[in-house]
Amino acid sequence: MDHWKILGLALLFVMIQRCTSRPTEIVDTTGFDLEDPEEVRTKALKRLLEVFGIEEPPHYVQHVKQPPQYMVDLYNTVAYEDGVTKDPDLLEGNTVRSFFDKIHSDDMHFLFHLSTVNRNEKILTAELHLFKLKPRPSEQAYFKRHHFCQINVYLVLDKNKMQSPQGRKLLSSKLVPIHSSGWEVFSITQAVRAWNDESSNQGILVTVRNLGGVQMDPNIIRFASGKDHHESKQPMLVLFTDDGRRGIVSVSNQPDGQAMPLPNEPHVPSPNRTRTSRSVGEDGQHPCQRHPLYVDFEEIGWSGWIISPRGYNAYHCKGSCPFPLGQNMRPTNHATVQSIINALKLTKGVNSPCCVPDKLFSINLLYFDDDENVVLKQYDDMVAGSCGCH
Repeated sequence: MDHWKILGLALLFVMIQRCTSRPTEIVDTTGFDLEDPEEVRTKALKRLLEVFGIEEPPHYVQHVKQPPQYMVDLYNTVAYEDGVTKDPDLLEGNTVRSFFDKIHSDDMHFLFHLSTVNRNEKILTAELHLFKLKPRPSEQAYFKRHHFCQINVYLVLDKNKMQSPQGRKLLSSKLVPIHSSGWEVFSITQAVRAWNDESSNQGILVTVRNLGGVQMDPNIIRFASGKDHHESKQPMLVLFTDDGRRGIVSVSNQPDGQAMPLPNEPHVPSPNRTRTSRSVGEDGQHPCQRHPLYVDFEEIGWSGWIISPRGYNAYHCKGSCPFPLGQNMRPTNHATVQSIINALKLTKGVNSPCCVPDKLFSINLLYFDDDENVVLKQYDDMVAGSCGCH
């Protein structure tokens, strides 16, 4: 990708983030050494990673495994194909992570390493996902006597005593039909919140008993394991968190509480897409309007670790805000007054209003982190939904 295109993308994100939260702050771009294209590229991509809340890009040349279907389905539920959020209230928090079991134990003891979760993230919900296998036909006689089993999920306090009451703490209990198969989900939020650091994380224990409280034969009630079954059925921890990175202009912050309409051009297949010409003002400039700005993750070099989307249209605002400002310019009252003062030249040094985004939408990324976990993250203020004179 051209070095200057990367620089332009980085500066766009800087301006969007800073202008929406601190309108009077001047963006400092002097840190870019324009004489050294490699330094420009390095600094631009570093700033772009900061916008996405990532310290270092995962070191993948290509996807090493298939993402869990649950995470793919969740992405498709909350986002359109280009990543634009369908409804900001669909996702709890702004980050969802999936973790696979690291032990692959035969005794239903699971361990999930959560080192990639930042300490500043607020833990909202944690779920244990287990895939219950279809019972073997040879156990049909057992089903005639028993129809349900009780699955208990424990926080392990001491892995050396986890089979005794002193070494574990009950987190969740659930009655499940013995003959059923498919995913079973258990809340383990209390456990994850208790793991203040990796040393306190001794895992999760699952037991299966009949309604009389007797431990059941593990050959009758079976769950898929990471050791013996396809990765699509592996035991998984799904963690919902919020990292506190919230935008200033977002759907949820609108005074009327109504969701904004989606951008009228949610996806541009190519950054070279042409547009029909608009009317030109008396000063020879186009009026304030929205233009495409396609961010292609493959061109940036991120397609190896970003699963979806392949890119998205950020849009940008460009054009003049000539006097008098019509309602089609979506001016604020302040912009209208500033336009009048500028036109009448009542105060020296007052410029005409600027063409800037007045509605911003969030996007979602589904990607692999360095531990091969799949992350779904929602980023506010990433797409210019419309432009106005401000």
